[in-house]
Amino acid sequence: MLKHRVITAIVLFVIVLGALFGLERKGFAIAAAAFFLAAGWEWTAWIGRLTAVQRGAWLAVLAVLMLAIEAWQWTAVLKWLPWAWLLLIYWVVRYPNGTTLWSKAPVMAVLGLFLLAPTWAAVVHLKDQGALGLNGPWALLFIMLWVWAADTGAYFAGRTFGKNKLAPKVSPGKTVEGLVGGVLLSLLVVQVVAALWVPESVSRFNLLLVALLTIFVSVFGDLFESMIKRYRGVKDSGKILPGHGGMLDRIDSLTAALPIAIAAMSLAGLPGGL
Repeated sequence: MLKHRVITAIVLFVIVLGALFGLERKGFAIAAAAFFLAAGWEWTAWIGRLTAVQRGAWLAVLAVLMLAIEAWQWTAVLKWLPWAWLLLIYWVVRYPNGTTLWSKAPVMAVLGLFLLAPTWAAVVHLKDQGALGLNGPWALLFIMLWVWAADTGAYFAGRTFGKNKLAPKVSPGKTVEGLVGGVLLSLLVVQVVAALWVPESVSRFNLLLVALLTIFVSVFGDLFESMIKRYRGVKDSGKILPGHGGMLDRIDSLTAALPIAIAAMSLAGLPGGL
């Protein structure tokens, strides 16, 4: 299992880096869409008891929505829609109460579009336009690094100091101490990278505020998927990635983090916002 996990991680890393630094906007958008459509197919298994045709139809709607966002540059999708994550956080905090509000097929169908389309748009926007004084690929990697550092810090801090459960009814393994450790490591990474590469004209205070909000919401992005998996009684979103589960399992934190990062940068007046 560990061997498969390592090999899969290396292959994914090479593919992602190749797409980031080797493709222009159109090619990158198509490559990223392949990943998100794979995640979308996994999502259709959670919507309800759909036939293969119904699942395919939903996937087609997602593809058309992504195409429309790119063709017409619907900036509202990235500037305002991500704030709806506050509602999703409320559902996570309330679980297992309130499941009737989101577990029905029509709501789950809309939720999937809301989660995946803006995240794909955020990935394409950041890669093409850059942010925080960094060019596209480096800006996207920088913001993704916030999430990865938070995950890493949370893992080690949770294992070492974890006592108080963060959301025991959703994900019993996550602790408050892990959350704090993840936030601290991620903010440290932001500070170090900013000191080395981000132009001084970018407000460090606003950058830290945006990073803090992004990290916090990314945790709930992970918890939101965990909540759905617990409700559906499954461990992984799929088996497409040997040793890693499904595509949704790999991007759960990013579905919240990347759109929120752009929306928050817009609010804070930082380069990379809209």
